[in-house]
Amino acid sequence: MTELVQGTYTAIVTPFAEGGAVNLDAFGKLIDHQLEGGVGGLVVCGTTGERATLHDDEYRRVATYAIKRVTKRVRMVLGTGSNDTAQSLEANAIAQDLGYDYALSVCPYYNKPTQEGLYAHFMRQADTAKIPIILYNVPGRTCSNLSAETCLRLAKHDRLVAVKEASGNLDQIMAILAARPEGFSVMSGDDALTLAMVSLGADGVISVASNEIPAEMTRLVDLARAGRIEEARSLHYRWLPLLNINFVESNPVPVKYVLSKMGLCGSTTRLPLVPLTEASAAKVDRVLVQLGLMA
Repeated sequence: MTELVQGTYTAIVTPFAEGGAVNLDAFGKLIDHQLEGGVGGLVVCGTTGERATLHDDEYRRVATYAIKRVTKRVRMVLGTGSNDTAQSLEANAIAQDLGYDYALSVCPYYNKPTQEGLYAHFMRQADTAKIPIILYNVPGRTCSNLSAETCLRLAKHDRLVAVKEASGNLDQIMAILAARPEGFSVMSGDDALTLAMVSLGADGVISVASNEIPAEMTRLVDLARAGRIEEARSLHYRWLPLLNINFVESNPVPVKYVLSKMGLCGSTTRLPLVPLTEASAAKVDRVLVQLGLMA
């Protein structure tokens, strides 16, 4: 039986050198920071990992490096989503061949499939893959919302084991939580909604902020899951300025900027993502000084 997806998983960034090449030395340092912080899993080559601008050989190299560096110390998830179902099938096979525990498959972007199209897209993967799959709903990026009804239809398949819900729609999320089958996990895809979602019954978070504060995000989720809501609430409000400022511009531009200020990796992203504006950088700096996160 597949282990339940729960706790804090970091949607880890992919560090680049100033010239734009993948920086595996910095990636290793960042992975170690996650392991030391006690996270339960890592999501490699997801949205925050800039999979969209990784070439095929880089994708394999980053995915291979991560799985070897972690050596089964935490659960490992590989981003495999595409707006081409056939490409997702190929990526799912890579995830399984490399030894990943799960594949993370995002709703197809740009194509704007119907709910029946989304259902067919994910069912084709579920029927073909030999690895458990986490659905990823993030309509703010894909313009394609996986409805509660469609999610619950998909949740009946044994290989579709969880959903990363980043719609921000609590009505929709509660509908999934209320009717999900046993063994199907719901993970927050919004750091700032993690406490609310776990309080409602969600199982954890796939987090951007845990790149920066892995121990603190892990503690927040553990407290919430244990029903120690007042303590979790205290941590939530302590770190809420960071959870919000990470999205002052498009993810992962702000989180990479923060990590550079913490001395963990560079801030370089690939076009079409560009560095923070001076105004946004000043806002981030104020939060980092407030929270004591400057290196």
